[in-house]
Amino acid sequence: MRRAAKAAIAEVQRIEHKFSRFRAASVISSINRAAGMAAVPVDAETMGLLDFAQALWVQSEGLFDITSGVLQRAWDFKQAKRPTATQLQALLPLVGLQGLERQGRKVRLTQPGMTLDFGGFGKEYAADRAAAVLQSHGFAHALVNLGGDLHALGGRGLPELQGTAWQIDMAHPRPDTASAAKTLATLALSRGGLATSGDYERFFIQDGVRYCHVLNPQTGWPVSHWQSISVLTSNTTTAGAAATIAMLKGPNAVDWLQSQNLRYLAVQHDGQVLRGPSAC
Repeated sequence: MRRAAKAAIAEVQRIEHKFSRFRAASVISSINRAAGMAAVPVDAETMGLLDFAQALWVQSEGLFDITSGVLQRAWDFKQAKRPTATQLQALLPLVGLQGLERQGRKVRLTQPGMTLDFGGFGKEYAADRAAAVLQSHGFAHALVNLGGDLHALGGRGLPELQGTAWQIDMAHPRPDTASAAKTLATLALSRGGLATSGDYERFFIQDGVRYCHVLNPQTGWPVSHWQSISVLTSNTTTAGAAATIAMLKGPNAVDWLQSQNLRYLAVQHDGQVLRGPSAC
């Protein structure tokens, strides 16, 4: 068991070192440093994730965009500082996945200053890969939890539980309000992924308005229609991306989630809770 756990942890660390934009030696940092200059050779794994990001960009009509991380230059959530419209307008020309060129196994960002960021699905991808490593070591029952992004590899493994579903308590996005319990709902997860996107982890409130880190790449401004959206699907990578797209869809999120036949649990800006089919 310890050997399998160490292997799964090593896989998570490998993915972080390879794809984090905060690590100078990562492939993402190499691509970003070369923006506007030469193409950078990448391997099959990186190309596969770029293909995934491209599909999400198309499906979301440009709302899920791995070049939008450049907008974080204007938003300082630690200092609770809201950018000016001029600051955002200066960065918006650097956003757009159409600015990523591919030449065989080489990729290039066409404009200096552009950046790639796999933050929209990197942790979720690591959860899926960790589960795959555990499975390769013979595990049929496991629950991987990376900061609240979950992958269930079969149900619970104790003999007396006979593979029953994991019971996941979902945190309420506004637990500090008088009417809100700390647990929003309990979701059953037997196999696959569960991920949440919300406005409550990185945010600040200014003049009564909440500004969160989920930024619309087409405007540069944070989303505001949903407090949180959780998605359950076949893998954590897809669940995380779908939850983020739904946040970005605003009032059209439920229609989109239903069109994709996704299980979801969503909390609207006014606190109304919406549950998709079989979500709870």
